[in-house]
Amino acid sequence: MTTHHEVLKRIVKLGLLLMLGASVGACSKTMSWEEEVLLHDGQIVVAKRHYNLGGYPAIESQERAALDVTVTFSPPGTNKKVVWKTDYDQAKPEPNSLNLIRLDVVKGVPYIATYPAGCIAYNKWGRPNPPQVLFKYENGQWQRITLPELPPELIGAQANVVVGKPAAVLLKSFYTVDGVNAENSGISTPEYKSILREGLAKERINEMCEERVQYKGHWILPNDPIARRFIDQQQKK
Repeated sequence: MTTHHEVLKRIVKLGLLLMLGASVGACSKTMSWEEEVLLHDGQIVVAKRHYNLGGYPAIESQERAALDVTVTFSPPGTNKKVVWKTDYDQAKPEPNSLNLIRLDVVKGVPYIATYPAGCIAYNKWGRPNPPQVLFKYENGQWQRITLPELPPELIGAQANVVVGKPAAVLLKSFYTVDGVNAENSGISTPEYKSILREGLAKERINEMCEERVQYKGHWILPNDPIARRFIDQQQKK
């Protein structure tokens, strides 16, 4: 017969195990999972997502900053592995730092839709409007395309991947289509929810991100003499 004391010990032990599991997940330097991706024609592919993580961006942060992400999948009916990768190093001069919102395959050709992760990234990508960056997989590599070059069946299509990354302590190893939709259910920002048909109002764009230019490795407001003077002084030291 199990005593009350033994029951309490089991409850405490279970609680410690759960806390340990959450702690391990939160402290990990990587995040990986698989997810079902519902394509425009009803077919489903499984994409593998892998993040390398850095430190916590602020003292109060609960999640580690993403260093890079790799997405791997095979188009329907093939064994060919297609890989897309981006890093999140804002100090790099070249365009980077993108978050995936849709992955699809039209007539055997893979396409992806992304949005710049942050104001600097948005300026790096030339301040597109709609504020999204589109790619087509051609000749073994991803080529940036414009909205008119995207197949019409994808314009206006909803996000079909987990946008961003789940909280580390809630991470699952596998997400079904319903699970992906559940993860995205709280998203209200239009450019994170679907491939937009039209650009946003100029006021909305400027509110979202002021235009910045690169000056000696720093992104500053155009014609900002104070910032330029400060950067020049720092580089003379």
